[in-house]
Amino acid sequence: MSVFALEFPPVSHLFDWPTIWFDGTPLAINKTVLIYLAATAATMVLFGLAGRTRESLVPVGVQHVAESGVNFIENSVVMQTIGPDGKKFMPFLTSMFFFILFSNITEVVPFIQFPANSRMAVPITLALLVWVVYNVVGVKSQGVFGYLKNSLFPPGVPWVLYVIVTPIELVSTFVVRPFSLAIRLWANMVAGHLLLVTFAILTATLWEFFYVPAALPFVMLILMTAFEILVSFLQAFIFTILTAVYIGGSMHPEH
Repeated sequence: MSVFALEFPPVSHLFDWPTIWFDGTPLAINKTVLIYLAATAATMVLFGLAGRTRESLVPVGVQHVAESGVNFIENSVVMQTIGPDGKKFMPFLTSMFFFILFSNITEVVPFIQFPANSRMAVPITLALLVWVVYNVVGVKSQGVFGYLKNSLFPPGVPWVLYVIVTPIELVSTFVVRPFSLAIRLWANMVAGHLLLVTFAILTATLWEFFYVPAALPFVMLILMTAFEILVSFLQAFIFTILTAVYIGGSMHPEH
């Protein structure tokens, strides 16, 4: 008679995928790298195909998806955070949104079932890229001294409070922002992956002993899968809109 036992795989097995090609070289490729390459290719193909059919008066298929995405970023992100001046950042923000979305959504794709952004390397790289962009925009828009002055000494604050406010603004603007961006994306994808693995193992284990008890974790697995699709979209949106907020703050310090 078999003994009821749950055997969860070690965390290293869930997040550290072995190298597929070129092991031991700087060009080593594993499944995580393949997901990022696929996400990059999917983003390029989406807008490449949409651009070829742009003469259509009524958008359909790929063109409809691409135009809906562009309109969503423009109306819900750029216009809400930066304003009309932010339209020049549309290509950057739109491509970032779709790349992150495609990298996240593989969590629920059969036979892949792994969110690439549950590894920290690319989230922190994207966050550092955002850090460079909004600081360069700030310096370009306000000048070096103007940008530092408006960032560290916000207008309207009583001068006595600058003793407290300036160190907080220094750490928040120039240190914390990239790490908070990266950790938020990474942590949410890690948590979602662990939840899906947990309910999948519960379902498989209970199924071996009795079909009825397996129904509850199986239902939860379905619900969590649907929830993770929403989380994948929300995390791409949050990363993109915070990027726009930082850029807008650099361009318009009065905001």
